[in-house]
Amino acid sequence: MKKDQPSIIFADNKKAHFDYEIIEEYEAGIKLIGEEVKSIRIGGANLKWSYILITSGRPMATGIHIGHYNLRNAAAKILDPKRDRELLIQKKQILKLAIKIKEMWATLVPLQIYSKGNLIKVRVALVKGKKTWQKKESIKERDLDREVAKKFRL
Repeated sequence: MKKDQPSIIFADNKKAHFDYEIIEEYEAGIKLIGEEVKSIRIGGANLKWSYILITSGRPMATGIHIGHYNLRNAAAKILDPKRDRELLIQKKQILKLAIKIKEMWATLVPLQIYSKGNLIKVRVALVKGKKTWQKKESIKERDLDREVAKKFRL
């Protein structure tokens, strides 16, 4: 991929930024079928309430909703939109992530689905859940930032 070529973000998990404290971010590939790729490219993906489990040494994305591609062949096999999809991460990185998840009581969550050249990638984050008071602080900070920005606009 050329450095000046921007990547296109197809889906963003805004809820994860509010519900979780992001510790580390990683880039991963995702195994998709052709129809799913087409559906993602027209904006048919949703990451809300999705998470990643490492089962038998393979990271599996659970809860990613990729809708049906409307222009597909009528004889094509209909896929479950919420089926588990395997993420493509190096084995060493998977082992490190598994250790961090157990030590820190953390979770893996997909943050974005985006393109990198012709490939579709997933930005994955190692996260810890926020407490209720931390979420309230986030809301207060956001409101204060809005008020300050509003005063400077006048």
